[in-house]
Amino acid sequence: MKLIKEEVNEIRFLTEMNEKTGKKEMFIEGIFMQAEQKNKNGRVYPFGVLNKEVDRYNSEYVTKNRAFGELGHPDSPTINLDRVSHMITKLYPDGNNFIGKAKILDTPNGNIVKSLLDGGASLGVSTRGVGSLKPSNGYQLVQDDFRLATAADVVADPSAPNAFVQGIMENAEWILTEHGWQQVHVDRAKKMIREASKNEIEAVSLRLFEHFISKL
Repeated sequence: MKLIKEEVNEIRFLTEMNEKTGKKEMFIEGIFMQAEQKNKNGRVYPFGVLNKEVDRYNSEYVTKNRAFGELGHPDSPTINLDRVSHMITKLYPDGNNFIGKAKILDTPNGNIVKSLLDGGASLGVSTRGVGSLKPSNGYQLVQDDFRLATAADVVADPSAPNAFVQGIMENAEWILTEHGWQQVHVDRAKKMIREASKNEIEAVSLRLFEHFISKL
């Protein structure tokens, strides 16, 4: 599956008082994702695909305080805890838009985000996930296997040219293994098969074969 990232700049930054601690907390809030319209990267997300995945993401991550995002443009679907800057606290549909809210954390990268905002910087968010793409009427249609890595990374340049984003996200294929998301090239696929145990080799080979067939 392709690593897919989409950038949005319609984001508000706000502070709220935590009644328990008496401290001010900083949040980002706004449209994180949009369905049923061609975006600047030439892709369309069907509402049903996004809605189903948002339900899963809310259930498995947001409600369990595990929905993290990073500062910058990571080039894999894996969340790097040492780069986390915020935690997504809300994600819900509003028409064809999906509205999100995220708390900026007191991590090294979270404090960088706070400092940038205090200094008047303009930031945006970038959704990161993996999924298959199918050409359709002049655009790429995101398929039902789409899975979110995070609903929002904080980025400095949400208006970057398409080529900049495409160069990052279209250069690799990814499959989900028992060890997490792994980048797959031919040499690596052969290595995965060689290193698989007798009990694993059938499942590994089947995943690689299904992945290959999906690209024909």
